[in-house]
Amino acid sequence: MELAITIFVLNALYISINTFRTMLVVKGHRYLAPVVAVVEELIYVMALAIALQHIDSKLNIAAYAIGFGVGIYIGIIIEDRIALGYVNFQVTVQIDPNNPMHEHSEELPEILREKGYGVTVSHADGRSGPRLVLSILAPRKAERRLMEQIKEISPDAFIMVQEPIELSGGFWSKEVDKRYHKANKNS
Repeated sequence: MELAITIFVLNALYISINTFRTMLVVKGHRYLAPVVAVVEELIYVMALAIALQHIDSKLNIAAYAIGFGVGIYIGIIIEDRIALGYVNFQVTVQIDPNNPMHEHSEELPEILREKGYGVTVSHADGRSGPRLVLSILAPRKAERRLMEQIKEISPDAFIMVQEPIELSGGFWSKEVDKRYHKANKNS
């Protein structure tokens, strides 16, 4: 039983690190990902060697397989907590001064700016009238909170969230992080 627990823990640890490292690679962390990969492979070799030496036990095989699944889950939780990178929200709101549901639509950009977000506003024409299209860059850590804030202010807003691969120029990254954290300390 002790051996099965060791196999489970090592494989869960290996797969957690593997999942996290994969996310680092996808997000372009060229220097951190290889360092994490070295640790990952050390644990992998130990877990696999122990599992293969004791493959005659169904309990050990089950521990290895369950450790794999648990490791993926833990890796996703770790990455979600660290929340590397940024997200870009494209928010489309209807402008209709006669509709009480849209009374805050035109105020939305300023409300979000006061909360520390960088907001770029464009005017557009939709199927049933004028629209505001907001582009908002935010740290991934702010994604859920920003979504809630937008829905609270403008419940019928159309919201599309994308993860930019590369950023350059303009109001972004460190400035967005700095303003977001400053605004949230004051909230």
